[in-house]
Amino acid sequence: MTVNDTNSTERPRLGEVLMQRKLLSADQLDKALKIQKEKDELLGQILISLKFVEERDIVVALILQCGIPYISITKFAIDPKVLKLVPEATAQKFHLIPIDRIDGILSVVMVDPFDQKTRKELEHTTKCKIVPFIATLSEIDAAIAKYYQKGNK
Repeated sequence: MTVNDTNSTERPRLGEVLMQRKLLSADQLDKALKIQKEKDELLGQILISLKFVEERDIVVALILQCGIPYISITKFAIDPKVLKLVPEATAQKFHLIPIDRIDGILSVVMVDPFDQKTRKELEHTTKCKIVPFIATLSEIDAAIAKYYQKGNK
């Protein structure tokens, strides 16, 4: 599932938010959407790879689009017990990292907080309700490398 595939008529689409913020032209959006149909990748990642926008622009647009909070995970200390709830391979595959667990609620920083399939899989695996947060792909991947490596020592 991609950010623009969610079934909400209330929420503006990612491309629309970026165009409203004058960070993206209609032509750039059209080009990225054509690539997305061919490659089945996240629109935000395509826009970044085309150098139309930066990672931070996507994160800000997602926050404005859906109200899911941003967490700077580079400044976050993650308990190794929480990391054990999600295997490293899962974290790498879906670009996500668990950051905290309180009772039956697991806070997870995700590059695609709209990915319902992944969220359901995490809920099944961890037996926790998943509360998503947003961070950039590079921040998440750096945190995965840092924390899972630390946990394997």
